[in-house]
Amino acid sequence: MEDRLPRRLAAILYADVAGYSRLTGEDEDATHRTLSEFLDLVSITIESHGGQVMHYAGDAVLARFDAVVDAMLSAVAIQGELNTRNADLPIERRVEFRIGVNLGDVIEDRGDIYGDGVNVAARLESLSNPGGICISESVRAAIGNNLALDFEFMGEKKVKNIAEPVRAYRVMNDSGTATARHAPSQAEFLSPVEQSIAVLPFDNLSGDPEQEYFSDGLTEDIITGLSKTPDLFVISRNSTFVYKGKSVDSRQVGKELGVHYLLEGSVRKAGTRIRVTAQLIDTTKGSQAWAERYDRELADIFSVQDEIVENILTTLCGSIGKLAELARLRAMHKGSANMEAYDYFLRGREYHLRFDATDVEFAKAKEMFEKAIELDPEGPDAYLGLASFHIRMIRQGLSDSPANSVNQVSELARKALVLAGPSAASHRALGVVCFQRRQFGQAKTHFERARALSSNDAYLLADVASFWCYLGRAEEAIEILKKAMLLNPNYPDWYSRTLAFALFTTRQYDETLQVLEKTPSPQSRRLLSATYAQAGRLEQARAAAKEYLAANPNFSIKRWAELEPYENPADLEDYVQGLRKAGLPE
Repeated sequence: MEDRLPRRLAAILYADVAGYSRLTGEDEDATHRTLSEFLDLVSITIESHGGQVMHYAGDAVLARFDAVVDAMLSAVAIQGELNTRNADLPIERRVEFRIGVNLGDVIEDRGDIYGDGVNVAARLESLSNPGGICISESVRAAIGNNLALDFEFMGEKKVKNIAEPVRAYRVMNDSGTATARHAPSQAEFLSPVEQSIAVLPFDNLSGDPEQEYFSDGLTEDIITGLSKTPDLFVISRNSTFVYKGKSVDSRQVGKELGVHYLLEGSVRKAGTRIRVTAQLIDTTKGSQAWAERYDRELADIFSVQDEIVENILTTLCGSIGKLAELARLRAMHKGSANMEAYDYFLRGREYHLRFDATDVEFAKAKEMFEKAIELDPEGPDAYLGLASFHIRMIRQGLSDSPANSVNQVSELARKALVLAGPSAASHRALGVVCFQRRQFGQAKTHFERARALSSNDAYLLADVASFWCYLGRAEEAIEILKKAMLLNPNYPDWYSRTLAFALFTTRQYDETLQVLEKTPSPQSRRLLSATYAQAGRLEQARAAAKEYLAANPNFSIKRWAELEPYENPADLEDYVQGLRKAGLPE
C-alpha cells in the first residue's frame, strides 16, 4: 500500500467571475482589461492579508491562508474594493466575483494545493451571489464572534463531486444583503475592543469660522491626553478628522474605525468665556455612556481637557490603577498660563499639522510658535512645536544648515523638559538629535522613552519605526507600523513608504515590491529601483532608476551613502548594491 500523501489544515479562498462567458462574448477586450486589473487587486489584497495565491485558472483565483480570520478579512476587503470599482461601470459591464471560503485539509505538491478542502471552497463559490461570500460550517465555527459580520445559514447543500452535503453560510452586510458595500479597512471588521475610542472633531459653535483652529486644538489635546494611557486603543487625529463637519452615525463610524466608543463635542468661545460640551457614545448600542457641559473661563481650558480625559478613563477603564495614573497624566500637562500665547501655539500647530501645507503656511507655523514663546517664555508647548518644525525641515531636506537645525532642536527640547518634565514630544525630539549626531545608543533610549510615554500615538509610532529601520530594528519596525496603521486606518502614504523601507531592510524584497507597487510615488523611486534589482528584476530596476534620475540628475551613490545614518553597515551595503545593479551612477 502506498504511503498516504502529507496533508495540512488551511483556510482556502476560491474566487471566480460571475457570468464571465457572457461578458467576453459581448466585449472580449474590455472584459480582459478589467479582469486583469481586478485580478491584480485580488492578488495584492490576498498577500497583504497573509495569504498566498496558489494558481490562476482563467478568471478564477485559488489562495491559501494559515489563519481563517485572515482569509475572511481578505475576502471582505476584496469584495468591498471591487464593489467600489464596479460602481463606476455600466451594470452590464461589471466584473463581479463570487467567493467561497473553506477550512479543511489540503495536499501541497509542486507549488499548488489539492484535495476535498479545495473542492469544497470551489463549490461554495458557486453558491455565492455575485459580489458575495459563501463559507463552510468549519469556517463559521472557527470565526466565532471574532469578526463583526453577520451570517445567514443556507442549509445543507448537495454539491457536485462532494459525497456529503455541505452546510453553507452566506456573509451578510448591514443592509441584510450578501453583497459588499464598499472597500473596508481591516479595522472595520474587527470586533471593537472594550477600551477603544475615537475622538471626533469638536464642532465650532463660536459663529466665527476663523475659530476652527481652537476647536480643532481642543480635539487634538484630548486625543494626546488619551494616547498616553497604555490601557486604551485611541484612533489618531488623521483618521477622525475625515468626519469633520459631517453628520455621522455612531454605529457606522464605530465599525469603520473599529472602536467601542466615540467622543463628540462642541466648543463655543466668546471673549474670556468658553462653553464645552462632550458626550461619550457606546457605538455597539448607539447610546450615551457619559455627557457633561463645562462653562468656564478661557484660562481653565486645560482643566476642562483634563476633566474630559479623566471622565473617559473612568468610564472606559474603571478603577484599574486610575487615580495614580490620572494624577501623573494631569501633572504632566502644563500648558501656557498666557491664553494669547496658547492661541498662537494652536494656530502654529494647525499649520504644522497640514502635510500639504504651502511654503507660506509652513513658514507661518514657525512664526506662530516663535510669537507664542515671545509672549510666554515659560510655556513648554510652543518650544516643542518649534522643535517639530525644525525636525521637519531637517528630514525633508529643507534646512540650509542641518547641523544648526539639530542644535536648535536640542536646545528647544531640553528647555521644554526643564519647564514641564518628560514628554513623548521632548524625548522624540532628543531622539532625532542623537540620531542625526550618530549617537545611536542614546537615540534608541529617547525613542523608547517617547513610546512608553505615549504608547497609542499613531504618528509617533510610525515615526519611531522609520528610525528603527536605520538602527538595526527593522523587524520590530514592521510590527510597530502595523499597530500605527490600526490606530490610524486612514494613514498617509508615508506610512506605506516606511513599511516598504522596513521590509527592504529585512531583505523581504517581494513583499517590499507589493507595498511599493500598490502605493507608487515619486519619493519611492530610488527604493523601488534597488528592490527590483535585489529581487532579480533588472529590467524593471533600470526603468525605475531612469525615472529617478530624470527627477534627480545629480544623484551619486557615494554622496548619498555618506549621508545615510545606518548603525549596521551591512544594511547600507545591501541598499548600495541594489542601486548599483539598477545602474545608478557611483
